[in-house]
Formats: sequence, structure tokens, C-alpha cells
Amino acid sequence: MDNNGAVTKKPRGPKGKAGKIALCLLITLVVGLVYFYVSLPAINLRSGDFYSFVFLLCIVYILCALVISGWKPSGPSVSKTAGPDGSVKTTRHGGFKEYIHFVKQQCLPIGILLVALLLIAVVGEVISAPIFRASAYRELLQVQEGNFTEEVTQISFNEIPTLDRSSAEYLGDRQMGTLSDMVSQFEYSGDSTQINYQGSPVRVAPIGYADLIKWFTNRGSGLPAYVIVDMVSQEANVVRLQEGMKYSFSEPLNRNIMRHLRFHYPTYMFAEPEFEIDETGHPYWIAPRIVKTIGLFGGRDIKGAVMVDAITGACTYYDSADVPTWVDNLYDPDLIMEQYDYYGTLIHGFINSLLGQKDVKVSTSGYNYIAMNDDVYMYTGVTSVNADQSNLGFLLCNLRTKDTKFYTAPGATEEAAKLSAQGMVQDLGYIATFPILLNIAGEPTYFIPLKDATNLVKSYAMVNVAQYQVVATGSTVTAAEKEYLRLLGDRGITTPAELPQTSAEGVVEEIRSAVLDGNTYYFVRLKGEKVFYSISAVENNAAVILNVGDKVIVEHAPADEAAPSEILTGYTLTIKG
Repeated sequence: MDNNGAVTKKPRGPKGKAGKIALCLLITLVVGLVYFYVSLPAINLRSGDFYSFVFLLCIVYILCALVISGWKPSGPSVSKTAGPDGSVKTTRHGGFKEYIHFVKQQCLPIGILLVALLLIAVVGEVISAPIFRASAYRELLQVQEGNFTEEVTQISFNEIPTLDRSSAEYLGDRQMGTLSDMVSQFEYSGDSTQINYQGSPVRVAPIGYADLIKWFTNRGSGLPAYVIVDMVSQEANVVRLQEGMKYSFSEPLNRNIMRHLRFHYPTYMFAEPEFEIDETGHPYWIAPRIVKTIGLFGGRDIKGAVMVDAITGACTYYDSADVPTWVDNLYDPDLIMEQYDYYGTLIHGFINSLLGQKDVKVSTSGYNYIAMNDDVYMYTGVTSVNADQSNLGFLLCNLRTKDTKFYTAPGATEEAAKLSAQGMVQDLGYIATFPILLNIAGEPTYFIPLKDATNLVKSYAMVNVAQYQVVATGSTVTAAEKEYLRLLGDRGITTPAELPQTSAEGVVEEIRSAVLDGNTYYFVRLKGEKVFYSISAVENNAAVILNVGDKVIVEHAPADEAAPSEILTGYTLTIKG
């Protein structure tokens, strides 16, 4: 009760210093748990997110201490008091000094922690800088010299990807629209991964819940299927699962793949998980584990991976050397290009990378994938630091093992080759995709699918790397290669004796026969192709017993220039199995 007789309420809150500290800690803990659940920072001194997390907790604690203690900021004020001897004493109150005094009294340990974190972060950045650790950065990637003609073998037509990522995802999304029982509940995720599946290059992607309501009604059974797009035949299929996938990016709560990984491995730093399937078609998430190998924050690399069963959520960690061979994407192409740029620019030290730039090389602005030896390789060009219109060579990196080789092959950049290919079909308005590097007749060759405005591949181009004015186009891969081989011979780049046998492998879909000049010829068309391969029964008796559905390999020498483009002559036949 005050002097006027009014009843005054006592302020509610914890009594004593210990109670106030406990309440501040409780509020900070709640805020921290919510932030951790949403942002998922790694509890790791080498992670920048960890410092942001701790800094936030410190600020929350200090604010709580200010509010709970009843401290109110006020502007600077002056008070005067008379002393016993009649003198007047002047005292200043409020302002920034009062705030600092409060922090010292109530939050000294928190203030010390903030300063310590700041010092660690600053020192960590300094000792991790390339200017002090140039040699360590250059050793992040081991690059060997390779022989392109000998090591990059010619691949069959059924191994050449004829789609880029955007075209494959367009086909996958369109395939989802044909499934009436799924399209109302699920959608194509658009998060595809290129892998080798049963010997063929494909892109696989999980489906996702159409919206939050659809997740709520379907979360019990999970995602019932994934989409697979054949990069060669351009066929898209929805693969239904006996049991739905419970763990994915479309899950908003605990079964979100990133949250699931963080709860199991709170100290690990992860790259973006990739969706893959094993050789039996079982779905997994492959989450590469990031480590910092230089100083505190520098030298980003991959040490291993956590393999998460997309159906059950079971997690298994593998070191890099022990990752199963069916896994195709352990190392991210952007990481490989970043490490090669360190390798190429720091060849003579940090100062040379900025000033003299002697022998300095960098990767080009894009990359693509090549399927070889049942692995996926990343391909990118290498050019001088001046970024002119010519490449010095090419880089191939196995994305599972990180084995990297550089192939000397001076010639046009990928962008220059794309423009050259588009110039051949400019009347049709086709758009060139990022090239794939192939070995055709021993020549490094850009293979470029050409798309129309609807994102569908309508034509193909082959551009010689060394002489990018040598451009061949065709409505099929076979027709483009036939024209390309002819141009190589006409320009004297190769001779007929140097032209290799070209093979095609697939399933027989159509057989026709005819008697020409007293000899029987069989005309064979493979599934997914429009051309017929002409096979002489006299030269190849196996053609007589050929049936639709047989798996075969057909090989031929350079095609007869007089033959129609839809009939390729001079073939021999081998029946598989």
C-alpha cells in the first residue's frame, strides 16, 4: 500500500539471482531448440552455421537478462546531491555505460563466450586463407595426365545420353501427368540425379507430396513411387514401390531427410543428399560428409557418406574408399571444379595467381556427365585464366572415386561449340544444350543435343574440338555420326583406314528382308531408333535366325555415301546371350 492508501501489486517473477539465471537459461534453451530444429546447424567448430547458432543463443540470453532484471534503458541524466560539507556532487546516469555495466554484472560469462567465439572465427579465417596455405589448397585435387584416344573409349549409341537435365526433368514431369491416381496427390520433385543403372545412363527422381494437406493424408504410407528417365531412349517411367518412401525432402517434420541426418549425426557437415537407386531399384539418399582440411574453415572436401534407406530411414556411414560401387555421386561437380581452380591457379603460388599468372589455368563455366566403365564421370573444359575462346584441354573426374585426369586437346570452348551447332539449325530455332565429350574416330568431339522451344530434343550435332567449323547434324545420333565421319574424311582430319568400327546395341523391334543381286539382305531396326541396319546373309549367317526381341550388337565400317540416310549398309551382326 502506498502513502495514499492504494494497494500496489508486487512484481511477479523469480526471486534472487539464481532464479533469474535459471529462467534466462530456460528461455534461451527453448529458443535454441526451435532454431536448431528449423535451421539444423552442425555442432562443429569448423562449421560457420555453428558460430551463428551460438551467437544467437548469447544474444537471446542477454536480452532475457535485461528484461527479467527489470533494467530499463534511459537517456543520459545528471543528478546533484549535497554533501555533508555543503559541497555539491554531480552524478551521471543511463546511456551506453550503464548497459555495459549491467552486462558485466549479469552476463559476464556470456560476454566472454562471445569474445572468444569472435577471436576463434577471425583467427580461423586467417589461418585458412589461401594466401598462407597455397600449397595445401593445390594438393586438394590430384590430377594426372591422360591420353584421350587410348583412355576415353568410343561408346555405343545406346550409351550416349541424348538429354540434358532440364529435358529429362521435363519428360519426368510430363509422365507424372499421365497417372490419374497419382497426379492429384503427388508431383514430380524436379530433384533428379544422373546415375548408371543396369549399364545405362538414366536420371532418377523421387516424387513429392502435392501440398501440406496431401502430405497429412498420405504420410502414413509415404511416397509410392519414383521417376526414372532413360537418357538414351528418352523414355520416362514411374516405378511403383511395394512400400512407400518415408524419408525425403518433401517431409516437413522429423522424416525430412536433412533433419533425419542431423538427429543421427549432430556433428557432421553434409553436402546436399542425392537420390539414387541400387541395381535392384531400391531407393536411397546418399549424403556426402564434408570436412575442412586446411586451417579451421578452408580446404572443403568429402571424407565419406551416409547412405539412408529412403523407405526405412536406416543410416549407414561409409568412408570414401568403402562406398558401394553402385553409388555414382559422392563428389559434387562444383566441388571438383573449385578444387581444380585451386590446382590450376596456385601452380606457382598465391602471388602469381594474381599478378604474373604464369601457367595459370581454370575450369570453364559448365560441366556435363559421361558414363564410362559403369561409373559417372564429370567432364569440364580447362582454359587459360584470361577466359578466351579456346580450351587447353579437358578434365574427367570419377564422381565416386575422385580419380581425375587432364587430357590435352586444344580447341574451342563449349560455348563456342554450342554457337557453332546452333548456327547449323538457326532456321529451326533449336537451342544447343551443354556438350558431352566423346571420342569419335580418335578425335575429341562435342556431342550436342539440340532442343526446340518445348524443351524436347529434336536433332543432334557433332562438333570437332580442334576445328569447330567441322559440324555435322542429324535427326538421329546415327545420322549425325555418319555425316560427321564423312566430314572428317573430306577435311583430311582422318583417313578411311583410321575410321573405327561403329557399333549399336539394343533389342530388335523390326526385321525386313529383300533379295538384291541374288543375295539376301536383312534390314534390322532396333528399339528406339528409326534407321535400318542392312546385313548380308552371305557375310553373316546369324541374320537368318534373328527374331524380334533378340538382343544384338551390330557393327559396321564407314557407311556407303550413296545409301539413303535411313538405311545404313555394311553391317555385321552378333546375337547376345
